[in-house]
Amino acid sequence: MKLLYREEGLIAAVLALFADQASKLALLYGAGFAHLPDGASIAVLPFFNLVMVWNPGISYGLFPAHSVWGTAILITVSVAAIAGLSYWLWSTHSRSLAIGLGLVIGGAIGNNLIDRVVYGRVADFFHFYAFGYDWYVFNIADVAICLGAVAIVYEVIKPQNAGRSGA
Repeated sequence: MKLLYREEGLIAAVLALFADQASKLALLYGAGFAHLPDGASIAVLPFFNLVMVWNPGISYGLFPAHSVWGTAILITVSVAAIAGLSYWLWSTHSRSLAIGLGLVIGGAIGNNLIDRVVYGRVADFFHFYAFGYDWYVFNIADVAICLGAVAIVYEVIKPQNAGRSGA
């Protein structure tokens, strides 16, 4: 049985959500990060640390919500974005777009919905750095959202006749 593109996108969303929430549960409660102070760091490799960061804002800590109302606004915006992306997923006719949308949806549900409802903020852990450069602390949902965004951009900019043969 062949899956519809929207079903492939839904699978991508579920996998992204599961990977994100499983990693957070393992680190917060399995490894005890929930009891660490904000900014606590554990060196894992010469270029990678696990760091406990509670992000009250959106990407890169922008628009931090320091009140119940701020968190409620971020949750409302997240629900609207998830609904809009889900509607777009339901009508897509492209595998790459469906998977990209699914990754963004799964990441948004994990980061921007579940974390905010349960904790009031987003749990971030992964910190890569090398040669004097470092990247912000992030989680699996952030990776899913970024990969999904790349797939969506690819779909938007790819030539319309790519893969078609004939005149």
